[in-house]
Amino acid sequence: MIKKHLGNTDLQTAPIIFGGNVFGWTLDKEESFTILDEFVDRGFNMIDTANNYSYWVEGNVGTESEHIIGEWLKTRANRDQVIIATKVGGRNFIQKHPNTQKEHILKEVEESLKRLNTDYIDLYQTHYDDESTPVEETLSAYDKLIKEGKVRYIGASNITAIRLKESLDKAEKYNLPKYATLQPEYNLFDRQKFEEFLEPMCDKLQLGVIPYYSLASGFLSGKYRSIDDLGKSVRGKDIEKYLTPRGFSILEGLDVLAQKYQVSLSAVALHWLMNQKTIIAPIASATKSTHISSFVEAAELQMSTEDLKWLTDISRPN
Repeated sequence: MIKKHLGNTDLQTAPIIFGGNVFGWTLDKEESFTILDEFVDRGFNMIDTANNYSYWVEGNVGTESEHIIGEWLKTRANRDQVIIATKVGGRNFIQKHPNTQKEHILKEVEESLKRLNTDYIDLYQTHYDDESTPVEETLSAYDKLIKEGKVRYIGASNITAIRLKESLDKAEKYNLPKYATLQPEYNLFDRQKFEEFLEPMCDKLQLGVIPYYSLASGFLSGKYRSIDDLGKSVRGKDIEKYLTPRGFSILEGLDVLAQKYQVSLSAVALHWLMNQKTIIAPIASATKSTHISSFVEAAELQMSTEDLKWLTDISRPN
């Protein structure tokens, strides 16, 4: 499977990254191990998680995903075969606001390393930007971790274009590490914020983009087409906002292309993302074997330039 460099790093990822928010949520430990085994067996090699996944589940504390991945890495003895990305600074039950202070990052990385059963993190990401903390303070924490060998590269997720530019400028000014990747919300439906404000900067500065919610919480799989469908899974509550005339138009377009190329709607939606400027690999979750098959379809699909443009046009924000 063809792999691409994550921005200006020596990390090379397969075309789709596994979204680890399902571990300890819609998948238990045994199910998580099974789906991860299939994911890597099919040629994929990068897993994304966070130190607060999946805190929103009743009874969880927010470290479940890293624990499960760490146990899987230990039992499979395959740490050198996969790229592990995790995040710091997000909210949880105790911490109600983003926190990217240096002291917090230096403390949290030790806990993540312990849970993941590893002595280094390939890509350590600012989960949510804490705008009350100077960017140089956050970057100085990452600088220390990189020099200690605990982190290889850094990335940012939920951050404004202004703060991202400031972070890159201050990194240059003070000789601090630069963000190599950006993880924004981006998919066929949610396009405007990224394309208008962040994509030009990522293109100019060669940041590798690894978008989350690549399938719009599952809406772009075609599983949810009415209010009645929202009860099909625990994620259904996040889908209602997509049940709009534009959303249905996008599904109709995916139906046409899925039929034409004899693949799933998910494969078409992911393939479109993979072919957008600056995108290195979309992040997508899987809970069953058919989802992994859609990942493979997306990676192997060869849609025409005309069809990709048509899908771009019909999904364009009003």
